[in-house]
Amino acid sequence: MRIKDKRWTVGITDFVKPPITSEIEAFPEAEFIFLSDWRASDENKKQWQTVDAILVWHWVVDAQTAAVLDNCKIAVRYGMGYDRVDIQALADKNIVFCNTPGCGTTEVADTACAMILGLQRKIIGYNYDCRLHTDKWQQVLAPIERTGKSTLGVIGRGRIGASVIDRMKPFGYRILSYDPFSSDPVKPDGFEIVDTLDSLCARSDIITVHCPLTPDTEKMIDRDFIGKMKSGASLVNTARGGLFESLDCIEEALKSGHLSSVALDVLPDEPPKDHGLLTAWRNDEDWIKGRLIITPHTADYSEYGWEELHFKAAETARLRLTSGKVRNQIKPAPK
Repeated sequence: MRIKDKRWTVGITDFVKPPITSEIEAFPEAEFIFLSDWRASDENKKQWQTVDAILVWHWVVDAQTAAVLDNCKIAVRYGMGYDRVDIQALADKNIVFCNTPGCGTTEVADTACAMILGLQRKIIGYNYDCRLHTDKWQQVLAPIERTGKSTLGVIGRGRIGASVIDRMKPFGYRILSYDPFSSDPVKPDGFEIVDTLDSLCARSDIITVHCPLTPDTEKMIDRDFIGKMKSGASLVNTARGGLFESLDCIEEALKSGHLSSVALDVLPDEPPKDHGLLTAWRNDEDWIKGRLIITPHTADYSEYGWEELHFKAAETARLRLTSGKVRNQIKPAPK
């Protein structure tokens, strides 16, 4: 039953809880409902069948879910990633799929830069180590290279990767960037475009990853990838946990010293499953202490960014339903 004077019904699939102030502000003509698993009951399924739009967080929009969306005109992802969405299945039902890029760009870029500098300057390592310093207070955690003598490799030059490059230029890094899908000016300003991933790995002292999870990038960070990195280099990933083949290669490289340090906002499994690397990290084992930074997939969060994301996702649904305008559409790959 629709609320009186509400022309449209928008279903929120998961994760988001009331109050939904930003969504209502962006789309006042809509009634927002919180959907439950359509497989659980006929009543739940009927809600999915009748909504005009869905806003998606973690829900897996597979072919079975798309088949239920009989009245839906648009599906909007809260955020950029869409590896859990079967875009072709939605298109087969004449449902437009759109994501919500840009809302967490500043936050993710800032987090990546903080991680890069934190590893470079060994901030976390010192935080642990100097707790035990007494008469010899200024004990140095060598080696520490000057930023102006270090090379930063940036994989991906989308909004976030480009923002990281812009932020890190003033620190003096030699910056390399690899992105086979990006079109750049002939003479990029303040960084060098490299033609191959192998070249970036071989030359970089720190690598930061900013690419989406696609069939081409899934499990790209494996033993072979890490083996091509410089001995003693560091790795930062604030993009997607699925870019890792597993945590095994990270553990092995940290134990051997091939990787000096690693900073992660994303993991292959979230919440993480048991793994030797994570056990050592939790227990502050001596071999890993200060060399591994983990944050809980929150690099994109700020209060402002959170509200902006919710507003823009609902606004994208409103534009499609009220005026036929489509923005940030992601289309299926050509057959």
